[in-house]
Amino acid sequence: MPEKVKLEAEFITLGQFLQIADVISTGGMAKWFLSEHEVFINGEQDQRRGRKLRAGDKVQIPGIGEFVITE
Repeated sequence: MPEKVKLEAEFITLGQFLQIADVISTGGMAKWFLSEHEVFINGEQDQRRGRKLRAGDKVQIPGIGEFVITE
């Protein structure tokens, strides 16, 4: 079952999401993390740390976990 990550605003970026979900410890690690790992958003691979995530989006990171964005 996917882990839920609650939004505090209309959207968050993929880089912010990685930090909120405790996948990375600092925002500065986002670029490195995305270059080293596959990240799938709603079933499509996306490596853009500025990608906007909204409520209902599903994020899958093989070997790390599955997450769903909630309001």
